[in-house]
Amino acid sequence: MSADHLIYMPLGGAGEIGLNSYIYGFGPPNKERFIIVDLGVSFPDMETTPGVDLILPDLSWIMKRRDRLEGILITHAHEDHIGAIGHLWEDLRVPVYCRAFTAHIARLKMNDAYSSESSVNTVEQWPKTLSLGPFKVGFVPISHSIPESSSVVIDTPVGRLVHTGDFKIDETPGVGEPFSKEVWLDIAKGGVKALICDSTNVFSKQKGRSEASISSSIQELIESAEKLVVATTFGSNVARLKTLAEAGIKSGRSVCLLGRAMRRMIDASVESGVLSDFPPLISPEDALNVPRQNLLILATGSQGERRAATAQLANGKYRGFSLQEGDLFIFSSKTIPGNEKGVSRIINQFSEMGVDVVEDDSGLYHVSGHANRPDLEQMHKIIQPQFLIPMHGEHRHLREHSKLASEKGIASIVCPNGNILSLSSNKPTILEKVELGRLYLDGSSKVTSTEGAVRDRIRMALNGLVIVTILLDEKDDLIGDPWCETKGLPLVTNSNAPLIDCLEEDLGQLIGRVDPDVILNNDKLEEVLKRGARQTCKSEIGKKPEVSVIISRLA
Repeated sequence: MSADHLIYMPLGGAGEIGLNSYIYGFGPPNKERFIIVDLGVSFPDMETTPGVDLILPDLSWIMKRRDRLEGILITHAHEDHIGAIGHLWEDLRVPVYCRAFTAHIARLKMNDAYSSESSVNTVEQWPKTLSLGPFKVGFVPISHSIPESSSVVIDTPVGRLVHTGDFKIDETPGVGEPFSKEVWLDIAKGGVKALICDSTNVFSKQKGRSEASISSSIQELIESAEKLVVATTFGSNVARLKTLAEAGIKSGRSVCLLGRAMRRMIDASVESGVLSDFPPLISPEDALNVPRQNLLILATGSQGERRAATAQLANGKYRGFSLQEGDLFIFSSKTIPGNEKGVSRIINQFSEMGVDVVEDDSGLYHVSGHANRPDLEQMHKIIQPQFLIPMHGEHRHLREHSKLASEKGIASIVCPNGNILSLSSNKPTILEKVELGRLYLDGSSKVTSTEGAVRDRIRMALNGLVIVTILLDEKDDLIGDPWCETKGLPLVTNSNAPLIDCLEEDLGQLIGRVDPDVILNNDKLEEVLKRGARQTCKSEIGKKPEVSVIISRLA
C-alpha cells in the first residue's frame, strides 16, 4: 500500500458565500505537492469589518509549504474566485492558469497590483490538459453567468476529481458556452472518485431556467415604460448586459453604460474574443442629449455598493444624470445575502423621488447563474461519483447538499473551511482541523483579523473615544490641567455640563491623589487615567469609552 495520500482543504468558500479558495494535495504526508483552485475575495460590512476594503483568504498554512505548490487554477473571473490574485500572488509566486477571458481579467488585476502578468498562463479547454506535479488538470467549459466559466478535472494517481466551480445547466446561455451533457458523460465514463460541487442554490427546488428565457419579459417591461429606464445587474454578467441592451435597442432606445466595472467586463469580452455582437453603445456625454423616453442606462451597483452608479443616482445625481418621477428602475439581479440593507435603502430613495422600481420577486427579469436542486441532482446522476464534497455555500447549504447526495446513495461529508479531508480511501475522512483567520486589505496594507485594528474601530464606533493629554515638569508635577478631547460622545452630560470640563476637572483631582510611584511610572499612570476617564463618562453620560492617554514629561 502506497504511503501517498490525496487531500482537499478549503481555505474559503466552504461555510460562506464568497472567498473561494481550495487546496488539493497529493504525495506522502508532509511531502505532498499542492495546487490551489481559485483565489477569491469577500466583501466587508460596516458592522463587523468597518473601514476594510476587501477580505482575503488566510494563506498561512500553504505559505509554510509554498515550495511544494505547483500552481493556481482560476475557474472564472468573478471576484469571489479571482479577486485576490493581484493582492496575494507576490506571496505565492507560482504560475497561474486559466482560460482566455479569465486570463485577461487576471492580467488586469496583476497590473493593478504592479505584479508580473507573465505569470498568468492561458490554457486551452478540455480535452487539452496540463501536468502540474502529480496532477493532470483540464478546464471544462460550463455555463454560468460570466464568459468562459470552467470546471476543473483533476486526475491523480488514485482517481479522478471533478471541481465544478460555479455552474448551472443552461443550454442557451446567451454569452459563453452551453452546458454539454455529452462532454460530462464522457468525463465520467472512466469513473470519478469525488465530485466537489457548487451548493449555492440547493434549497431552490424548481428547475433552473436559461438566460434566454427572460429576454422577452425584459423587452416587454422596457417597451411599456414611458420615460427614462435604468437597469442594474452584476457588472460581470455580460450575457445579462447583452440581453438588457438588445431589449433597449429593440424598444427604440439608445443604450449607455454608467460604471467602470461594466465597461471593463464588456471590453474584456470583446478583446478576448468571447463577445463580438454586443449592441452599439453611446457615451454618457452623448446620452445627456438623448430624450429621456428614448434612453436606457445600464448602471453598476446592483448590490447597493455606496460608490457605484446606482447608489449615486439614488443620492441625487451622477455624471449629469438624475431620476425623476415616473422613471423606471429595474433590478435585474438577485440580492446577495448581507446586502439587503444597502439595496433597500436605495429602493426607498428612488421611491421618495417617485421612481417606479421593479425588483425580481417574480423571477421574470433574472435567472441565477447557479444550479438549482434538480440541476444538482442531474449533475450527480451524470457524474456518478464515488463520493460528493459540497462546497461554495454557507454551512446550511453544504449540509443540505450532503444530505441530498446521501439520499441518492452517494457517500458525502461536510468539509468546512480549514478542515483537511482525505480522499484516498473509499470513504472521505477528516484528518485535521486548521484554525484559519482572515486577511484584510485595509487601504494599501494587509492586516490579519487578529491584529486588532478592526476590533479597535468597532469598539470606538460602539463606545466613542476620549483622548487625555497631560504635561509634567522636571519635578513630575502636573503643569496646568489635563487636556481632553472626545470623539463620538455627547458634548454635554445629563446635568447639561460640558463633558470635557467634567473630564478635565475629575482627572486633575485624580492626579493630585495618586501615589508618587504611580506618577513616576508611565504605564501605571496611563492605566489610572484610563480608568478615571471611563468612570467619569459612565457616571455622567452612561458610556464607557475607549481612552487614549498621552503623557509628556519635560526633561
